Amino acid sequence: MRTNCVVDGDTFWFEGEKIRIADIDTPELSPPRCEAERIKGERAKTRLLALLNAGKFSLSSGLRDEDKYGRKLRTVTREGRSLGDRLIDEGLARRWDGARHGWCE
Repeated sequence: MRTNCVVDGDTFWFEGEKIRIADIDTPELSPPRCEAERIKGERAKTRLLALLNAGKFSLSSGLRDEDKYGRKLRTVTREGRSLGDRLIDEGLARRWDGARHGWCE
């Protein structure tokens, strides 16, 4: 069983639960639709790992507890700031609007 690891820019395992960051969407890695998506997806994954490892964070649930894949939908915050917002500000994520949008140019 996985304990703690980052899957991609918006999904990670924490204390045995698979968490999907609820407020963002990042490029896909499995599989990416193009090379540009793969590159940006790897950058988002690396950045999320750094953000999660930077110190204690909080997980909070919203309107839905889980997605259709059984991942826990959570907003991840540190000191009152969403880590998803950090990824958006850095150009590595988009605000989740309920639909997937392409990352290929």
